[in-house]
Parts: sequence; C-alpha cells; structure tokens
Amino acid sequence: MSEHTIDTAMAKRLVEAAAIRGASIIGQPGGWSVMLKLGMSEKPLGTQRTDKPRLWRSLDRCIEYVTSELHLSRFDMLDATNYSHESATRQVRPDAAERMRKAHEAAAHDQWFREQVAQAVAEADDPNAEWVSHETVKADMQRQRESLMARIEQKAKGE
Repeated sequence: MSEHTIDTAMAKRLVEAAAIRGASIIGQPGGWSVMLKLGMSEKPLGTQRTDKPRLWRSLDRCIEYVTSELHLSRFDMLDATNYSHESATRQVRPDAAERMRKAHEAAAHDQWFREQVAQAVAEADDPNAEWVSHETVKADMQRQRESLMARIEQKAKGE
C-alpha cells in the first residue's frame, strides 16, 4: 500500500473489511478529490500507479465513481472552499486545436470519399450505364498523348 494515498483496489478491500469509516469530497484547483477516513487518519484516494491524489474535473463524476466503484453511499463532508474550475498545474496543449481541426478535416474528407464511392457504385450498377472498352480508352489516350507531344514540340521550336 502506498505511503501517502490509497488506490482504488486497496480502497475496495478496505470498504469490504469495514475499515473505512467515512469519506469527504474536497474541492481543489482544477477539480475534486476524495479523502478516506481510515481509523484516526485520513488519506486521499490515489491513482493506480502513482502516489498522487486522484482528481476529477466534475463533481458528478467524482460522486458517481465513489458510489459505484467503492460502494460508499454517504459522505461526511463536501468542501468546495478551495475549488476552482481552472487548475494551477494544468498543462495547456497549444497543438490541441490544430489536432482537432485536422481530425475534423479528415472526418469530413472520409465522409465525402464514402459518398463519392457510393455514387460511383450506384452509377455502375445502373442498367443504363454505358461501358467503354479498355481498347477504346487506350486508343483515345494514345491520341491525346500524340496531340500533347505535338503541341510541346511546336512550343519548343518557337512556333
């Protein structure tokens, strides 16, 4: 068990053993934390792999987590004295807006592409669709290439 915090797995075992006498929800800059009363001491509910107190941005989510995960239905105290919406240690991600813009562009392109494919499939399945043979397309492209090469040669000669 951690020296400073109690992780969720340990808290569940302590609740089952009736070792937790109560819980308080404490407001902090950036969110809400949970203090568990264990005997005569209080320890914060911590994260799984670090010895840091767990922080929820939403009071509703915090209460939901404690009631559904830890099965604690009663709180001794709800202290919002130090709560503020913005965290003093919150890391701002300047690339987040650009990342989201690119994600929205990609989603829009994906939707457009799927619509184009669906339209092409519908046209191909249409019984009135006119099909052009491969040989006809090759001959037409050869004529276009020859015409383009002739124009390039005229430009090169300065005509």
